[in-house]
Amino acid sequence: MTSIPPSQPPDKSNPMNECKHPRVQIVAREEDAEFVECLECGEIFESSEFKDMMIEDTRMKNES
Repeated sequence: MTSIPPSQPPDKSNPMNECKHPRVQIVAREEDAEFVECLECGEIFESSEFKDMMIEDTRMKNES
């Protein structure tokens, strides 16, 4: 059995390197929550947070 090395966390020191989480996969579900993992940076977060991020991105683009 081959183990997969853990993904490296994104470099938080430079905000320009902030991952926009373009590809995610569902990793867990609970009664009223769903958790996703970014396939680019490895961050795991609740799917509702991901939806909120998308809304903020859209809002910022429209204001530009």
